[in-house]
Amino acid sequence: MKSAVGTGSVEAVEAVAAPEVTPTAGVGRVTEAPAAWLRDNCPCEECRDPRSGQKLFQITELPAGLAVGAVAEADDEGTPSVEVRWEPDGHVSLFSVAWLDANRPGLSGGAGDRRTEAGKELWRAADLAGRVPEADWAAYRTDPVERARMLEAVLRLGFALLRDVPRQEGQVVAVAETFGFVRETNYGTVFDVRVEPDPNNLAFTSARITPHTDNPYRDPVPTLQLLHCLENSASGGDSGLVDGFAAAALLREEDPAAFEVLARTPVPFVFRDDRTELRADRPLIEVDPHGRIREVRFNNRSIGTLRLPAAELDAFYAAYRAFGELLLRPGLQLDFRLAPGDCLVFDNTRLLHARTEFEQNGSRHLQGAYADLDGLASSLAVLRRADPLDLLAELFEGPGAEAYLGEQVTMAEHMLQAGALARDAGAPPHLVAAALLHDVGHFSGPVTGEELMAGTDNRHSHTGADLLARWFGPDVTEPVRLHVAAKRYLCAVEPDYRAGLSAASEHTLQVQGGPMTAAEAATFARLPYAADAVAVRRWDEQAKELGADTGDFASFLPLLTSLARG
Repeated sequence: MKSAVGTGSVEAVEAVAAPEVTPTAGVGRVTEAPAAWLRDNCPCEECRDPRSGQKLFQITELPAGLAVGAVAEADDEGTPSVEVRWEPDGHVSLFSVAWLDANRPGLSGGAGDRRTEAGKELWRAADLAGRVPEADWAAYRTDPVERARMLEAVLRLGFALLRDVPRQEGQVVAVAETFGFVRETNYGTVFDVRVEPDPNNLAFTSARITPHTDNPYRDPVPTLQLLHCLENSASGGDSGLVDGFAAAALLREEDPAAFEVLARTPVPFVFRDDRTELRADRPLIEVDPHGRIREVRFNNRSIGTLRLPAAELDAFYAAYRAFGELLLRPGLQLDFRLAPGDCLVFDNTRLLHARTEFEQNGSRHLQGAYADLDGLASSLAVLRRADPLDLLAELFEGPGAEAYLGEQVTMAEHMLQAGALARDAGAPPHLVAAALLHDVGHFSGPVTGEELMAGTDNRHSHTGADLLARWFGPDVTEPVRLHVAAKRYLCAVEPDYRAGLSAASEHTLQVQGGPMTAAEAATFARLPYAADAVAVRRWDEQAKELGADTGDFASFLPLLTSLARG
């Protein structure tokens, strides 16, 4: 399960609408944009502080009857731009064409909140076979690229596992401080997960604990949890993770009425001990204004007494049971055993964690801490400020000069052709970028293209998407992640497409799993980025012409700059 939020169809995948593009597309972007929105985004130093980038005006200070006056193409130090003169005050704004393309109203469909399912890769256990996000502590500490990879995994997959973290009490705080700040609770700055003689929580016993989220009785809930294993010699006590967003998406698909009940019913979560009295009334599944899953709170130990009419209680408990059974469904939970030195960092608003019962014939001691996602996202954004375009240019000029999997063009020539085909077709900027960068995984991953030709699936689509996710949003990375699946899809639904494959492409198709089954094709067609992935795939197959005039990597820099985060 690579993503959710899918409402598309096979037919929808077959047609990718491309905006009409003309030599004066930038001027067109200005004339179609709402005047107040465009003026509010004026980048000039009169409107924005040049150091902080913060706005220097209030919305109430803009003139009444604001309207676009004269519009003209311009050149801002080599960057194609559009100059706008405003009425009635004569103010002048200068917008780059790349910015206007990347930010035109309606382009994102309101998918900017990466806390929702729209910004995640949803998964079942089998989806993570061979690619659990993990890193050695020493490399994570010293290599900004490795640290960014792990922090991105927490945002995208919901967790990351650090290995060989020093087995010192309190070390979990040092891990949290690599990306944010510890959130102190009634359990303290650090809490010990081990058998206690007088526990105030079942976590501090040896009992089995089913999938749950922590601290649902807090408002706001701690959004990140860290668990650092100091000892684990007991029999049992294995860990498990369930993607709560994936489970909630399955519930929505299989039982929409139950999903709606859980999304609208506030549940009293309560915790009491001698020193603490906490309560938060929140639904088990929280959605944003667009109906996308944004948070899961599930903890049977902490649900208090609901006070609702009898009919609503019946509906709630039926839906609650359905969701609880789904969370225990075989195949959803990723099972593993924490070894001494392992530190698990996970999203407590999305992932449910569990453990098996253990015998007290050995020692099991974890130390935990809470932190928050906004701090982690901030640290990742700062790490991403290192210029991604320099790295990508180096990949195109270095490994990209190598032969492309038995074709007559190099890897870089192939990708430049794909990007040029997308650009010439009038595709939106994010799709041009995805076409241009779709194969970077071939020369940035652990397995080479030669090994793919020899019969090893190097999962370059995932490797490339993970690399690009450091700097680009899912509208760029997810078509890259899905472009291999799109080939398998097209071979299943379009016999003529498969007949047109090159010999090398037919060979790699077999290595990558062959055409999809009918069920797999139907599932793929429902993914939110399936249509974009299909478009990238078509350009991919066409981009193998020797000597094609595409322009160089530098010609795509303005577009990539406008899309890169940070």
